[in-house]
Amino acid sequence: MNRTKQTTLATRGWTVGTVADFLALTPDEAAFVEIKLALSDALRTQRQKAKRSQAQVAKRLGSSQSRVATMDAGDPSGTVGLLIRALLGLGATKKTVARPIGTARLPQAACCPTAAPIEPPKYVTMHKS
Repeated sequence: MNRTKQTTLATRGWTVGTVADFLALTPDEAAFVEIKLALSDALRTQRQKAKRSQAQVAKRLGSSQSRVATMDAGDPSGTVGLLIRALLGLGATKKTVARPIGTARLPQAACCPTAAPIEPPKYVTMHKS
């Protein structure tokens, strides 16, 4: 969100912050959420690249289409284990599974203290004070 929009919202009584701020997540919890979202995005991309429907992936996993849909959407009820299992079932290698984990935007405190600063998270919440 650009600075002008943030300023305009703030003058109208809105508070702008990250999801981690809104939910009072620790840096480790925020990092875990970012990793799950990255894996979810990777699953959706891998599924589409393999030209498989959610139902086809579900059948391969012994799960339901609705469960695959929740994983595709980044729903918090999806487990990291099932996301990884689905990726591997679609032909992903260890390296392609590790890539989204390695590129997830982690909060500074969850990283090595000497790591370079990262961009702000792409998921932002707003609420009126």
